[in-house]
Amino acid sequence: MDATIITNIFGEFSAMAPMIIMIIGALLMPALYFTTKKRGVVGGALVAFILVSLAVNVILLLGGYVGTYAGLFQYDAFSGLMILLFQIVAFLVALVCTSSIEVTRLHYGAFASLLLGATTGMMFVATATDLVVIFVGVELTSISSYVLVAMKRNDPRAAEAAVKYVIIGGMSTALTIYGLSMLYGVTGTTNLAEIAVSLSTAGFSWAFGIAMITMIAGYGFKIAAVPFHMWAPDVYEGAPTPVSIFLATGSKKMGLVVFFKIFLIMFVAGASVASFATVEMQYLFAIIAAITMTVGNVVAISQTNIKRMLAYSSIAQAGYILIVMAVMSEYALTGGIFHMFTHVFMKGGAFLIVGALICAGIGEKITDYRGLAKRAPFLAFAMLLFLFSLAGIPPLAGFTSKFVLFSAAIYGGDGATSQWVWLAFIAILNSAISLYYYARVVKAMYIEKGTATDKIKVPKAFLAAIVICVAAVIVLGVFPQIILGPASEAAAALFSLV
Repeated sequence: MDATIITNIFGEFSAMAPMIIMIIGALLMPALYFTTKKRGVVGGALVAFILVSLAVNVILLLGGYVGTYAGLFQYDAFSGLMILLFQIVAFLVALVCTSSIEVTRLHYGAFASLLLGATTGMMFVATATDLVVIFVGVELTSISSYVLVAMKRNDPRAAEAAVKYVIIGGMSTALTIYGLSMLYGVTGTTNLAEIAVSLSTAGFSWAFGIAMITMIAGYGFKIAAVPFHMWAPDVYEGAPTPVSIFLATGSKKMGLVVFFKIFLIMFVAGASVASFATVEMQYLFAIIAAITMTVGNVVAISQTNIKRMLAYSSIAQAGYILIVMAVMSEYALTGGIFHMFTHVFMKGGAFLIVGALICAGIGEKITDYRGLAKRAPFLAFAMLLFLFSLAGIPPLAGFTSKFVLFSAAIYGGDGATSQWVWLAFIAILNSAISLYYYARVVKAMYIEKGTATDKIKVPKAFLAAIVICVAAVIVLGVFPQIILGPASEAAAALFSLV
């Protein structure tokens, strides 16, 4: 596909074309709402802006476009694929927002604007080649997310969640900016490629060590890695379900992209493997990954609220993807990107079902799902698929993506057994543990009897979004090359930045 049509329209701003469209949409949404006072019109416009941005991104991505702007943004195979992931998340959320009873009482113009703004921040991070741009993108997404969580003004759970989110988010920002300033002091630049080159010939210093610790802690909050995870269950439970979907599948992926952009470029692309601190950093990330996946899965077992259970499951999934940071190979990054895509549809689909059932008056307790297979057969079957895919049951997408990701920890680049076999073993064991609490939900839906027997009707928008996720979970499991091929190209593009 030829990308010249986009470059002819946007010129030197082509690398930012998908973001420009989203920014325009974010600015117009409040005015459109004030003018029409119709949620349907605003909702249609929201979906339209996301789809136009997505179409532009796909044209650039398939056309093999590579371009930069002001030395701060670079569009390539990696950034294009990550932008696509964020756009898919935004589309799924936008599709169901107007039908969700949790959003009906909110100022929809502001909600739509904040959703586009938060997504734009993620896209900034995906294209960033500079620490300052990464920081701005993360904060744009974070501040928008704080407000989105707090928009259920009459819900005390939402108020509590928003307060915790803001306080912990502020702490995260403080740690991050301190680490970035220390890294700038060590290298004298904020450009990622220049930082990598500088560190490849530098020696260890305490300033660098402090920068690494504070940056890992700061961005660790964004992905809810242990021990920086305590905000996630409360926020996911208290936020409107569409916002929970956005945080679990989009915001967390942005944090992982930050880890990829900063640390992989710094320690691998910058040829600093033979320099200093790389092995130590790999083991640190391996320990964080192992603890994160274990804590997430073990604590999820005791949860009775399905949103909290899915929150702890998301923490565990972040631990799996952090395997990339321990292995630090191109193949591992390919597996990590693939699992990020499958996780969007698995976890996003599960949250969509929760949101759809809330619209039908079903509670958030796992016991509320008793007898769901008879009252809503399709929703029960879809939930079964999503949960089993999250657990890694073949031939679903979760199994395939975990297979690629875990195999990267078992085999090195030369085909020999890797030193990270123990990490892969912990990941496989945790996947087996997760099957227990996923099976509890399946048992409630298919075996246990509920008190109600009437059929459940849910909004068509939710059904459409759930069908999309079901199709993706099945298709990506059977035909993984649809994403694996682009993911491999994206990993190669990231490693070639220096």
